[in-house]
Amino acid sequence: MAINLGRFSFAEMEIRSLKDIGFDALYAAWDEAFKGYAASWSREELQKDLRRRGYTPELSFGAFDNDRLVSFTLNGIGTFNGIKTAYDTGTATVADYRGKGLATQIFEAAVPQLKDAGCKQYLLEVLQDNSSAISVYKKLGFTITRGFNYFRQEADKIKIKHATPLHNIEIKPITIALKNEMVALGDHAPSWQNSFESIERASDDFVMKGAYKADELIGYGILAPATGDITQLAVHKDHRRQGIGSAILHSLLQSNKSGKTKVINTEETDDAITSFLEANGIPKGGSQYEMILAF
Repeated sequence: MAINLGRFSFAEMEIRSLKDIGFDALYAAWDEAFKGYAASWSREELQKDLRRRGYTPELSFGAFDNDRLVSFTLNGIGTFNGIKTAYDTGTATVADYRGKGLATQIFEAAVPQLKDAGCKQYLLEVLQDNSSAISVYKKLGFTITRGFNYFRQEADKIKIKHATPLHNIEIKPITIALKNEMVALGDHAPSWQNSFESIERASDDFVMKGAYKADELIGYGILAPATGDITQLAVHKDHRRQGIGSAILHSLLQSNKSGKTKVINTEETDDAITSFLEANGIPKGGSQYEMILAF
């Protein structure tokens, strides 16, 4: 598909699937496109994130200039709220090619392929202060479904509140086999990247800790040690404000191999988790919107 980009006009520019793109080329394009951004990814972090989020190369698409990948959308495929869904696990354009509508053209080229693959909706997250992107997504038909907060902190700056041992509470390793018990403890459905489906794609990448009172699971937390990403943390509503959440957090962080800790996509309306993280020295870094387009 040849495209014209105003003052740029490349006879060899085309949009096509990423099914034949190796990880080295993909990472090079990713690293160049996100150069100068506050967030950064190592090769290992990107590999783990893509695996967890269900990255599907044959249903992901990019714009190529003479075989150089200059803009891309990496799509994850899975289910969300019981519906087969495509998820934007990363969209970016290298600096010299921005402002030419490539991301929109890639998305419009992808939609028919995603529909043919049985996807019924498209899901993404966007920073709330990125008004231009939000405007583009709304014009494409997306609607805002939820607001999320994200939190980041250097590992050595976290100060756990009430990290002393608790009477009659045991913190011990658990596995994904307890998924149904864990689901019952949460107040909100997790975002795509924090869902149990995402965790199951890469379960070996996670450490899971449960808080037990006698034989009852009353709280749990899930951490990706390589990246410092805490994907879920919940305590039964009848056992909150007793230091159990802090005890789980403290136990999880003993396994953290990263120099940072991240908690991405907590519910914006959940004041309790915001207060909990900030009390333990993990400040809010910003907010995102979850947006969905039904096909």
